[in-house]
Amino acid sequence: MGTEATTQRRTGRRPVRRMAGVVVVATLCLVAAPGTAGATPTNPSDEQIGAARQQQDTAAQQVGALSAELATAQAEVDAARARSAIALDTFQAEQAEYEVAQAAADAAAATADAAATELATARTAIAAFARQSYQQGSTSPTLQALTTADGPAQMLERAALLEAAGAHQGDVVTEVTAAEERARTAETAAHATLAEAVALKQEAEDALAAAEELEAGARAQASGLAARQDTLEQELAQAQQALLGLEGARAAAEQHAAQQAAAAERAAAERAAAERATVERTPAPTRPLVSAPQGGTSAGTGDSSAVETAISAARRHLGTIYSWGGGSLNGPSMGWGVDAGIVGFDCSGLTRYAYAQAGISIPRNSRAQYSALPKVSRSELQRGDLVFWATDTNSPATIHHVAIYLGGGQILEAPQSGSVIRVTSMRWGGFIGGTRPTA
Repeated sequence: MGTEATTQRRTGRRPVRRMAGVVVVATLCLVAAPGTAGATPTNPSDEQIGAARQQQDTAAQQVGALSAELATAQAEVDAARARSAIALDTFQAEQAEYEVAQAAADAAAATADAAATELATARTAIAAFARQSYQQGSTSPTLQALTTADGPAQMLERAALLEAAGAHQGDVVTEVTAAEERARTAETAAHATLAEAVALKQEAEDALAAAEELEAGARAQASGLAARQDTLEQELAQAQQALLGLEGARAAAEQHAAQQAAAAERAAAERAAAERATVERTPAPTRPLVSAPQGGTSAGTGDSSAVETAISAARRHLGTIYSWGGGSLNGPSMGWGVDAGIVGFDCSGLTRYAYAQAGISIPRNSRAQYSALPKVSRSELQRGDLVFWATDTNSPATIHHVAIYLGGGQILEAPQSGSVIRVTSMRWGGFIGGTRPTA
């Protein structure tokens, strides 16, 4: 009972609820029709009900098929979204490498610029020294410095200083030239690294754009399928409304016929009682009047009447919404848990209510109903029997659903959350057995 309802909730499948209010109102109006003016309600033919049921089953199959497509499309959306997330992560990593490479290139360029500036300064100093030598004449400055010395000691000192100055200027130019070459090499390497980082970043951007495009396409496909499913669900709701309307009309006609038959039975009983009273008032001339046995088929008639009363009671609620834990001896009631706040019946609440209207008390839940009532096999099923389903047909402890068998391969049931009480074809998959409340 609860397992089927809970499973329906967890799968995420959207129930067809749009037309539920219309179906309930239409069905109640049809069922209430016999009491309006005593007119005989129109009883739809089996062909009309069969065609409506076929239309409903076709719509349900289309909804089911599209639901599978939608599930596949959603899986594609999830996969595309995962690819997009991975591409974004790769892009972020490449962006970080690009920023490091850019910083290295900038640092190398700054170092090269500093070395070039230092080299230019050294070259300016050398050029100034050369100009000064030229302006002082063609005489070598070294020779001039030595010839103007005051004595041998000063001449030796000036010679040492001139030699040191010349060596220093040569070293400066050499070092600055080497520094400039190193800076130029570093700058070239940094630019190569930067170029590679830019290329990787571009590849990451392209991959990200492609992943986002795939995700957008998958989302659009899923959205289109969802819109199509909405349309098919509306068609299914309309087909259910039409079928329930015909079934409600038949229920009203059957109820009217049952009322007429009951009235006829009451009239016949009253006539029989009057006749018996007349006979009893007439004295027997020779011997006492011996009454005939009254047993016979009375029990069978009572069982049949109880079955029809229970079925009629259940039919009056065709179109009533399913409510997990809902249903009392007096009719629909507030559900529990996931269906708290919803007034309706669950599967065993409906069967218990129906037989309570026939004066037969059965347990509240489906497993207890199966355990407490006399068992019948598939080949022994009769109209009014209760039929049960289990996840393990060898274990009554796994029973999760019960319905009323109507005969002719039809059942009346409160299926699961999001659905309404309906008449539908018997399902043999998971069938564990039947019981007979009237036995």
